[in-house]
Amino acid sequence: MSENRFRVVNQPVRKKDAMQLLLGKPAYVDDVTPHDCLVVKVLRSPHAHALIEEINTDIALKVPGVACVFTWKDVPQKRFTMAGQTYPEPSPYDRLILDQRVRFVGDAVAIVAGESEKAVDKALKLIKVKYQVLKPVLDFRTAKDNKILVHPEDNWRALCPVGADNQRNLCASDTCGDGDVDAVLADCDEVVDHVYHTKACQQAMMETFRTYTEMDPYGRLHIVSSTQIVFHVRRIIANALDIPKSKIHVEKPRIGGGFGAKQTVVAEVYPALVTWKTGRPAKMIYTREECQIAGSPRHEMQVHVRVGANRDGVIRAIDVYTLSNTGAFGEHGPTTVGLSGHKSIPLYTGNLEAFRFAYDVVYTNVQAAGAYRGYGATQGIFAVESAVSELAGRLGIDPVAIREKNMVREGQIMQAYYNEPANACALDRCMARCKEIFGWDEKYPVRDMGNGKVRTAGVAMAMQGSGISGVDVGSATIKLSDEGFYNLMIGAADMGTGCDTILAQMAAECLDCGMEDIAVFGADSDASPYDSGSYASSTTYVTGKAVEKACTELRANICALAADMLSCRPDEVEFAGRTVRRLDGAGEVSLADIATKSMCGNTTAVEATATHSSPVSPPPFMVGMAEIELDTETGQMDVIDYAAVVDCGTPVNPNLARVQTEGGIVQGIGMALYEDVTYEPTGRIMENSFMQYKIPTRLDMGKLRVEFESSYEQTGPFGAKSIGEIVINTPSPAIAHAIAHATGVWHRELPITPEKVLWGIKHGQA
Repeated sequence: MSENRFRVVNQPVRKKDAMQLLLGKPAYVDDVTPHDCLVVKVLRSPHAHALIEEINTDIALKVPGVACVFTWKDVPQKRFTMAGQTYPEPSPYDRLILDQRVRFVGDAVAIVAGESEKAVDKALKLIKVKYQVLKPVLDFRTAKDNKILVHPEDNWRALCPVGADNQRNLCASDTCGDGDVDAVLADCDEVVDHVYHTKACQQAMMETFRTYTEMDPYGRLHIVSSTQIVFHVRRIIANALDIPKSKIHVEKPRIGGGFGAKQTVVAEVYPALVTWKTGRPAKMIYTREECQIAGSPRHEMQVHVRVGANRDGVIRAIDVYTLSNTGAFGEHGPTTVGLSGHKSIPLYTGNLEAFRFAYDVVYTNVQAAGAYRGYGATQGIFAVESAVSELAGRLGIDPVAIREKNMVREGQIMQAYYNEPANACALDRCMARCKEIFGWDEKYPVRDMGNGKVRTAGVAMAMQGSGISGVDVGSATIKLSDEGFYNLMIGAADMGTGCDTILAQMAAECLDCGMEDIAVFGADSDASPYDSGSYASSTTYVTGKAVEKACTELRANICALAADMLSCRPDEVEFAGRTVRRLDGAGEVSLADIATKSMCGNTTAVEATATHSSPVSPPPFMVGMAEIELDTETGQMDVIDYAAVVDCGTPVNPNLARVQTEGGIVQGIGMALYEDVTYEPTGRIMENSFMQYKIPTRLDMGKLRVEFESSYEQTGPFGAKSIGEIVINTPSPAIAHAIAHATGVWHRELPITPEKVLWGIKHGQA
């Protein structure tokens, strides 16, 4: 099926929940759950590494209105992971709800629940803790094989063979490759060899972590949470509380942004413990400070890149070593790191003779990292794309031209991407179109604007994936209801991305009906069919295919029932949207009548459930070009124009794809220029609010332009691939590239602040 035949798919349909949100109707956790419940808060460690020698809660418990105080002595001593990943989880089982050993400034020491926030705040101040302060490991470059162990405990365990060893502070380690990298690099005319450093950026979603818990009438723990992963939450809470999974029911309302942060169970365990132990409803709402110091930010990474090429610009070998800082716990540590190489090196499949990718993921005594849009690819692409742009400069080749010469093209096998073929790849067309709409030839390399200001441009390419191949599972149930409308039940979580809308578009396309005829019900562990969750850019590609399959099956069931009503065989009728008609023209029956018939004396189910998993993960591709204006006297930089062209296969909803892209670009610009994380010598994070941690606003952005160059992915629903994550990956290398052209200095650590730029101009080095 080609795009121009689509009726609902590939159309800019308004989001299902748009009007409710515009009108300010209740939608989020705190809107739709009771307020007369216990308030839950956590006492947090002031030390980066310590053992709790004594903890006295007697005075705190006497505060009027305090219901309970729990310490490490009151929780199960069974370790688990908070990472929301498919079982068996690759992230090590290294957590307790509360531990005698605290591992970072902000780690949980005690849980307090009470009738009011005032009572809980008072009780928190009255808990007396005596710590044995230990020396921490704060620099991740020194963590591997350090004599100080972050996890010396005997009951630490890794379920998957990811190269983890808690006795070496290793959360994961591996090496892979093809060809003799060292020999090929030695034979190259030019080799760029540098180390790049990215920080632990925060997702900074508008709605902080929050969860409501209660016991339902059947004695089950009912959890309402702002989460991307309802089914994984059920398993994680069962592991943490050491109770049967059958005792837990999880649902999510509207999510006020996640960006991967809510792929980790950050807030859920604390009110769950309170409710399970007391039987009383409870709610925990993270403050913004807690999100900043005890959330699940991007992994800090140091990426060592060597790229070798001939004088004519043919890139022959790439060598990448990534050192990743998982922090105090291993959530997503073994999985994020792989993308730093597997989603950067394959961009240059064109002439590549050899590659090597190695990594170590280390434990340290800082805030634990987690999932954030781009998930490791962002860090790796910053490094590799920066190295390629510097290589182009050394060779005197236009950075667009060197990419055109070496980029992966349709039909090629990507050895560094698990030997998957690029069956749908419009990267070459993305580059050509981006160059045209951006005006690359006019803006590159540098223009002097007078008054000490210069304008210049930078370019970067990116790829991501579409779900985790052979792992992610998407499911959908669709049923015919009264008067001929449909109920679509999904387990994927719409977190503002619009997945409820695009999956409904696919259903409407399949069932030849309007969007108003599809009612969507999403993400409830009791009622929804199983879905891995909304992460890894999987929803459109994986769950979308499940929707397509379920609708096909439902059409067959509807035709079977209609044939019975029309006194003929199922192969003698055809589905026609609002009716089913006989092929011989001898009669038809309306969908509304079929729905009515299904409720009386019927044995044919007018519903279908389908499950889908893909053995491949076709990558979307993207090209981004940034124009900056830089003041050489102050170091101030402004992004005045950003053009992006994306290949996400068939854009299911061009409007939603565009705002996804614009949002990701702005986040990427924030990572490149503003968002910094620094630690005091004690291990305390200094950027604990939005006063210190700067994220860009619309006023910080210049012109944003987004276009799509469609390919057609045969394995995807209606030719679609993913778009959710790739869009964040081009800004940091494109902007770093532009700054290097403006100043003659390469900056290899993010963010690139005016102070760093001015220092580079004055001293000639970053």
